[in-house]
Amino acid sequence: MQRVFGVRHPDDPEPVESTKVVAARLLAAVGVALSPFVGGAIPALIALMLARQAEADIRASEGFLLGASRLPLVRRLSWIAIGIASAVVVAGLLIWIVSLARTAGGPGYDGGVAVSV
Repeated sequence: MQRVFGVRHPDDPEPVESTKVVAARLLAAVGVALSPFVGGAIPALIALMLARQAEADIRASEGFLLGASRLPLVRRLSWIAIGIASAVVVAGLLIWIVSLARTAGGPGYDGGVAVSV
């Protein structure tokens, strides 16, 4: 018995790119663009979730959904956005802690409190 690969039935649909891959790629790019403002972490996390779902859909589609080659780029961009946003948060916390440390030795108030009897 011969097996024939690559022959499609005429009623089979044409292979198309997964819309989840397109959405994940867009969200990853938005995440990288907004990551210095910390708001990029949310689109990046959504892009990671969509990439996972898209990979499962592409595997289940048996070749009718395309875009698996773009998933590593989506994941890489998403993790870069999360890393930049995390670095911004850590830098902000360090600046806040240093400013608290500088004012730690000073008086709690100027002494200009009026006491009424």
